[in-house]
Amino acid sequence: MIDLSRYPHLSRIQTPADLRGVPDDQLQTVADELRQYLIEAVASVGGHFGAGLGVVELTVALHHEFDTPHDRLVWDVGHQCYPHKILTGRRDRITTIKKKGGLAPFPRREESEYDTFGVGHSSTSISAALGMAIAAQRKGDTRQFVAVIGDGAMTAGMAFEALDHAGDLSANLLVVLNDNGMSISENVGGLAKRLEKRDESVSVPSTMFEELGFHYTGPIDGHDMPTLLAALREVKELSGPRLLHVITTKGKGYAPAEQAQIEYHAVGPFDPTAGVVKKAGATKPTYSDVFSDWLCDMAAADERLFGITPAMREGSGLVRFSQEYPQRYIDVAIAEQHAVTLAAGMACEGAKPVVAIYSTFLQRAYDQAIHDVALQNLDVTFAIDRAGAVGPDGATHAGSFDLTFLRCLPNMTIMAPADENECRSMLTTGFRHQGPAAIRYPRGTGPGVAIGKTLETLPIGKADLRRRGRGLAILSFGAMLAPAAEIAKEIDATLVNMRFVKPLDETLILELAKDHQAFVTIEDNAIAGGAGSGVAECLAAHGVTLPILHLGLPDAYLEHGTREEVLSEAGLDLPSIRQAIRTRFPLLVSLSQASA
Repeated sequence: MIDLSRYPHLSRIQTPADLRGVPDDQLQTVADELRQYLIEAVASVGGHFGAGLGVVELTVALHHEFDTPHDRLVWDVGHQCYPHKILTGRRDRITTIKKKGGLAPFPRREESEYDTFGVGHSSTSISAALGMAIAAQRKGDTRQFVAVIGDGAMTAGMAFEALDHAGDLSANLLVVLNDNGMSISENVGGLAKRLEKRDESVSVPSTMFEELGFHYTGPIDGHDMPTLLAALREVKELSGPRLLHVITTKGKGYAPAEQAQIEYHAVGPFDPTAGVVKKAGATKPTYSDVFSDWLCDMAAADERLFGITPAMREGSGLVRFSQEYPQRYIDVAIAEQHAVTLAAGMACEGAKPVVAIYSTFLQRAYDQAIHDVALQNLDVTFAIDRAGAVGPDGATHAGSFDLTFLRCLPNMTIMAPADENECRSMLTTGFRHQGPAAIRYPRGTGPGVAIGKTLETLPIGKADLRRRGRGLAILSFGAMLAPAAEIAKEIDATLVNMRFVKPLDETLILELAKDHQAFVTIEDNAIAGGAGSGVAECLAAHGVTLPILHLGLPDAYLEHGTREEVLSEAGLDLPSIRQAIRTRFPLLVSLSQASA
């Protein structure tokens, strides 16, 4: 527990109503205590860090000047919302954030009436707040609607769609542009360069927004409390679409975070006096590391390769590639749709683009994956990170659906590696395959299989029969092979590492169906429409009737917790898989063990 006696002003604030009773000249003291409290809290448990430090004064000022939750405050992305949570009745639970049963890592409507819109991905705040404002206006409701969006999130097309719409309306909308020059990495693109000119002439950024129909105010210092209060009071008295441009520093008030803004975007537990200390000693490479090394090796072998990321250079493992092949590295900023169609256009001219993207972010470019890549059968490789159960970041970041939404696309080849070396081989296979290909792999490390140095391919649509047993055949897709292998050995079942979700190894499936009494499919994806569904469809298409147990992620959004906790709750840990098989096929399991 954090000792509240060291925070005399913050300790008296349970809700924003208490904050609104604080005199102006004491608000900076509240902000200072809030910043120190945030540092202590995140240091003890880890979490998103730099962005929250940068909006401490802004958060205090917004809750002081607006009658929240009656006035609607909508945050973009939400990784900067720890100060907001602390001020809105969740101060004493902030150290439970991201933990199973604890506070959600992002704003969540079910958690608090102050979280007016659930979020986790970027660039939604203006659309959501505008929708609220339009609905309220229709009812004659005069409450205020405030969207807080960063300059990084402003690069997405959805933000501009909302600005374009709002500028033509009279809805009571205030957009607060929190400009800190950063996304997770440094901002890129024309908008970032235009905003950087704010120190030369106030008219440069103001003209852009005013031409869209917004009353522009700023730029102002987002860490100067009197200036913030004055600006908010001024724009609050105006009507229609307004934009307040606030300049902040990511990591403000904690020197290590100000000096290493990328590293301190999100952190594990650390000593506040020493900062984040990298752990010594060798560790297993993550799947992102495997991709990173493969991308550089393949770039050396094929000059047609380009690496594309929608503002996720660090997370997706493109740092080394960006350094070694800067002319073939493309960061499109937070613009997943553009990333995919850009890759499609490049493929039209003979390039070999690799789109490195999180599973949950690929969802935002689904139409582009269908119409611009798959429909035209273009040669684009999707390296899909964070597939399956991700863990602490919760439902917004879980990669639960990629097999389901990609499997139905004609021309798409889909692979799921069971280990690190297989991941490298599948990336090579997908890249050298003529047409769209997706390789999906989980967050974190694999089983520790040695990784080869060559660029070997796998035969398309060919599974790997790992074990011949009897009675039951377990068909495992991707990261679930390890528990599947242990259970197969226990009950003398046949085990197949399926490797390919599309095309399936139908020859092997039909062969196994002839001499096995039942199938079990296991995948780290939603059961609904997933890889196991493909197996059932294959059997049905050939008129084969066979009992099948489908194990995968349930028809529900996965709550935050460790990856292990999430898998256990989904019934995909070893004890749960074992129990599910024994419950569904007790006689077959008994017979297999008796004859073993």
